[in-house]
Parts: sequence; C-alpha cells; structure tokens
Amino acid sequence: MTTSLAIIPGVTGGWELLLILALVLLLFGPKRLPEIADAMGKSIRKFKSATRGATDEVKRELDDVAREVRADDAPEDKPKESDAK
Repeated sequence: MTTSLAIIPGVTGGWELLLILALVLLLFGPKRLPEIADAMGKSIRKFKSATRGATDEVKRELDDVAREVRADDAPEDKPKESDAK
C-alpha cells in the first residue's frame, strides 16, 4: 500500500513533489527562494483576506434580506374588534 501526499492537485506522491522542489531550486537558486516564498505568502494572505471580505459582505446581505422577510411576515398591529367598541 502506498501513501500519497496529494498536496497539489494532480501531484500524486511525494517523489513528484520533491522533483518539483528540486526544479524550483535549480531554476531560481537558493538566494531567491526566500524572496519567492515571501511573495507567495503575501499573495495567499491577500487572497484569503479578499475572500473573507467577500464572504462577510454576502453574509451581511443575506442577513438583511432575512430581516426584511421576517418584518414583512410579521403580523401588523390591527385593532381588535373588542377594542374598537
């Protein structure tokens, strides 16, 4: 039985991941890897922040719509027949 890392879609095992990391090291060199990792980290943080902001905005809109629907469904204050006499 083999185990797969499945970290990156399409990459089925640890050897493939090691091959990709080795190629990145050869292409960019050891001095540029921290810069690349830092840039990737910043990009991921920005993406998560934007996603969180969009999700919060959608939730707020859904809550507003739900409040409006509840307000429309609430019984109106109508005088009772016994109060009118």
